[in-house]
Amino acid sequence: MEQPTGGYELDRSPSPEVKTAVPADRLRTLNEDLLRVPEGFTIHPKLIKQLERRRTSLGEEGGIDWAQAESLAFASLLGEGTPIRLTGQDSERGTFSQRHLVLHDARTGQRVSPIQSLPGALAPMELHNSPLSEVACLGFEYGYSMEAPETLVLWEAQFGDFVNSAQVIVDQFIISAMSKWGQSTRLTLLLPHGYEGSGPEHSSGRLERFLALAAEGNIRVANLTTPAQYFHLLRRQARVAKQRPLVVMTPKSLLRLPQATSRVEHLAESRFFPVLSEPRIDEEKVTRLILCSGKIYYDLKGHATREGNEGVAISRVELLYPFPQRQIMDEVARYPNLREVVWVQEEPRNMGARAHMSPRLLQILPSALEFGYVGRPERASPGEGYPAAHTMEQTRIIRTALDLNVPVSVNPAKQPGER
Repeated sequence: MEQPTGGYELDRSPSPEVKTAVPADRLRTLNEDLLRVPEGFTIHPKLIKQLERRRTSLGEEGGIDWAQAESLAFASLLGEGTPIRLTGQDSERGTFSQRHLVLHDARTGQRVSPIQSLPGALAPMELHNSPLSEVACLGFEYGYSMEAPETLVLWEAQFGDFVNSAQVIVDQFIISAMSKWGQSTRLTLLLPHGYEGSGPEHSSGRLERFLALAAEGNIRVANLTTPAQYFHLLRRQARVAKQRPLVVMTPKSLLRLPQATSRVEHLAESRFFPVLSEPRIDEEKVTRLILCSGKIYYDLKGHATREGNEGVAISRVELLYPFPQRQIMDEVARYPNLREVVWVQEEPRNMGARAHMSPRLLQILPSALEFGYVGRPERASPGEGYPAAHTMEQTRIIRTALDLNVPVSVNPAKQPGER
């Protein structure tokens, strides 16, 4: 087993909880306002079904997706007097054609942005597509967030990988401003991240870099699995008294995954959870607890070998930093017959959250529990860039994690995943 090196910050709990739920009636009103266009406005035919789904998704059957949850979070904050500024390389439409905060008349080209003209809004919404010049744009947004602390300032990379072109701003300002100048902001980075078989420049928001730079409570880092969690985290970021930059690994394939949707009560009656449990589990039968983060949860949950496998439970670590020690320990304590805890990720061993999570988990887990890792072996590139190779490796990871007959405890002499 890997041994902890000690000295890790384990007790920095998230800031005191703030109320982020919004009454369902208010959400329905905001939803209608967000879908309202001028009389005679011609919505593009390709968007009609997508926007109509938003009209019905706050009903009993649910179906609130990521973009709609985001819009509702923004709209609710504007109604409460919080200014918002969202910029990015395709932020009006969304890189994956998911957001559509700006609509264009299919016949006349007229530009309409319902979120910028909400009835009863008490604060403005700034929305700008920015050029492919990450260091300049992120530098400007950092300065803006510093000078306008009452504003929720968000910058979105077209793909999370592109934040590497702004690394100077991340290192010199966002990460170390608290230590150097005693200053912090609410600046929020939205970095699309996930291994779907795309190339190495379209797979990774370099989660590992932000976690390596996280110390002394300087930032918040999240990798979420539901639209409701995203809704509550955005509202929490805008309202919590303790200002810190927030880095969110936002999804790609999950944007339209039916299983990755939420119901209105999840937004109206809940809050943000740093750790999410798998529902409907017979806790007495669980011997292996999988801890994971982000998109791979749905790969694990939806795999054919998951059904009927009562010895495995899957929990999601949604907030990676500050490290949610208490919530993880509560999760481990749920299973009286637990024998092993396994960190599972789709990223290579030298990337993703493994290097951040493993020593911390080893430091807090009971000594009687085995600890293991399942994921890609170390790689120089974040993605295979070849769909067949990606599928083969992704399948191996999922099968290994779910198969109780395959030992996954860490052998220091061999990389996990190697046979």
